[in-house]
Amino acid sequence: MDMTDRRELRIVIIGAGMAGILAAIKLHAAEYWNYSIYEKGDRVGGTWRENTYPGLACDVPAHLYTYSFEPNPTWTRTFAGGPEIQRYFQHVSDRHSVTPSIRFGEEVKTCVFEGGRWHLETAKGTKDVADVVIAATGVLHHPNIPHFAGEESFAGACFHSSRWDHSVPLDGRRVGVIGTGSTAIQITTALTERVAAYKLFQRTPQWVMPMSDAEYSVRERAAFAHDPGRIQLLREELHRKFVEAFSNSVIDAESPGMKAIAEACVANLESNVRDPELREKLRPNYRAACKRLIFSPSFYEAIQRPGAELVTSPIERIEPAGVRTRDGKLHELDVLVLATGFRPDRFIRPTLVRGRGGVDLDQAWVEYPRAYLSVSIPDFPNLFMVNGPNAPIGNFSLIQIAEFQLGYILQLLEKLRDGDCRELSASHAALERFDADRLAAAKQSIWSTGCQSWYLDKKGRPMSWPWSYGRFAELMQEPDFGAYEMVG
Repeated sequence: MDMTDRRELRIVIIGAGMAGILAAIKLHAAEYWNYSIYEKGDRVGGTWRENTYPGLACDVPAHLYTYSFEPNPTWTRTFAGGPEIQRYFQHVSDRHSVTPSIRFGEEVKTCVFEGGRWHLETAKGTKDVADVVIAATGVLHHPNIPHFAGEESFAGACFHSSRWDHSVPLDGRRVGVIGTGSTAIQITTALTERVAAYKLFQRTPQWVMPMSDAEYSVRERAAFAHDPGRIQLLREELHRKFVEAFSNSVIDAESPGMKAIAEACVANLESNVRDPELREKLRPNYRAACKRLIFSPSFYEAIQRPGAELVTSPIERIEPAGVRTRDGKLHELDVLVLATGFRPDRFIRPTLVRGRGGVDLDQAWVEYPRAYLSVSIPDFPNLFMVNGPNAPIGNFSLIQIAEFQLGYILQLLEKLRDGDCRELSASHAALERFDADRLAAAKQSIWSTGCQSWYLDKKGRPMSWPWSYGRFAELMQEPDFGAYEMVG
């Protein structure tokens, strides 16, 4: 087809985090010029902008958590810290001229499909009309804030880990952290040497996988800069280890790889926690990786430092002076941090999204969030998700997932641009088949072995991708257009 005969599409990207930046770069490379990005924050970076807590780092090796087309020879260590990652995304956004297309401070409140197009309005009242919407809104960004009796009476500073108050002094203070997920573990390793007293309130112990977080020397970084091929070789090695040792193990609870992971976690606990009583408090009663596995080189060391205490008695209430636990003890605190995670079922919500015929997304997802191949939702034409429901968010590098999905979405857009149709969305039948196969496969995964985690939907079924990396890569290569309803 002659390029002049192609339909010009107006595209809106929601979110300027890792996936939104990537979407803009891929659109530009495919010669889609008419697009804008709406971002609720004041900078790019998504989760790396919003989370600034002490010890923040990614649990995927830095050279793997990098766009394939934008290697970074300056990563300072194996697992990069949050500020360094945020700077990387800002650099990529500026380098690829994405930043000028971003409308900061514009949270999309409504997104309604009428007359064959999407009508959007932001909290500021800005209105836009688009042929296509790409939801790059991320997964872990709506804080899960539990309620405790008396919480409003606390006399000290209290905040969620993703809303860290840097005006609050920490050195020499008494700090309490509620939670034992990745965030709480990272905060623990960062703070126990700084504060006068540290209390980690544990509801459920976590398996901790040992890891080496070595620094890259000046010489190594110079070699990466001089010869980008070194980075590519390292990426291939990291990818192979990540896929073979982890990604392809968790989908089969009885796999040799899963056994090796469990043995490594047990050995880490047994060899690094000296006090037998503390060791048993830290020992989970479920299988390793049933919950999201914790990767840390120094958590066990940190929780055993003088002044650090693991509190396992349940929280009874919050009082002006601190936290009262069920055993009657008052834990006096100056600062209380809620490292209680996020609501992983929100995705593009709380944006009000209405599809064809006024179908509300909350209605479509009343049972649980789902999308065909995590990309497309029936009755929501020309709305495509990156890292949407059922994506392998606990299995692979999110950047790898997003790159595969954007390649897939671009092929869907070609149908619209070439005039083969004006509306395109997964069929109900395709989603039902995919979902049935997914739920059946998930029963074999480590996530189905009997623990409570944010990987599960409200019926206790795993939400994540239950198949191999290879299957995901294969399905993303080329859409099966027979699975899509095309109108016009």
